[in-house]
Amino acid sequence: MNKEKISEQFFRLIKIVEKLRSPEGCSWDRKQTPKSLLPYFLEETHEVIESIDSENWGNLKEELGDVLLHIIFQAQIAIENNRFSIEGLLKKINKKLVDRHPSVFNTNKVNQDYANEEENWEELKFKEKNRKSRLDGIPITLPSLNRAQRLQEKASLVGFDWDNIEFVWGKVEEEINELKEAQTLKDVNLIEEELGDLLFSIVNLSRFLNISSENALRNANKKFVNRFNKLEKILLEKNKTFNETSLDDLNIIWDKIKNNSN
Repeated sequence: MNKEKISEQFFRLIKIVEKLRSPEGCSWDRKQTPKSLLPYFLEETHEVIESIDSENWGNLKEELGDVLLHIIFQAQIAIENNRFSIEGLLKKINKKLVDRHPSVFNTNKVNQDYANEEENWEELKFKEKNRKSRLDGIPITLPSLNRAQRLQEKASLVGFDWDNIEFVWGKVEEEINELKEAQTLKDVNLIEEELGDLLFSIVNLSRFLNISSENALRNANKKFVNRFNKLEKILLEKNKTFNETSLDDLNIIWDKIKNNSN
């Protein structure tokens, strides 16, 4: 790692963004605001996720660069409005990392309380930010599956959790039965509530299995799209449309695609 070259390129990026935002720069870049950039930032973040999912490391390099550009872009707007500086931003994250990893950066002997790093991190954040609830700090705008899993993780860190996975399986089965009962009552509001409880318990099961529920569902979506595209291709080769093909025949083709995939 050539730190001098890294510093040089990082500073060059800062100067490029500064130039783009200047009166002599780009009109599109000049008119952007923190809020107007959010859709593009979200898009770049999802492109990073896709690159990792597909293990396209060359593309990941490019997409991480785009995310870094957005960070510098937001920081430049903050500088122009006297909100904070890039130096201040870096100082804050560096201090945060050091302060929240005392067992790593503390020169004194390691305190046994630091054995569980995740618990220690959450405890330090709770005190540092003067939070009222142990569940505070999870963005409301997170995808619901992600947010549910983070809520459960935070609750677990303070001891509010099932003792073992068998209790979780029991909760999933309980929620399924309650959803079935709600369906028989034909109460839409109750059905929605029970469906939400079932999804929440499935997320909890994912957590106990050490699997990201968001990743699992994203991969399931991807698998469905791939198989459906193959189904469409087969129908096209047969010169048939969906309307001309019975559901039984579609299911037969689907099962063949599924078996070939396995």
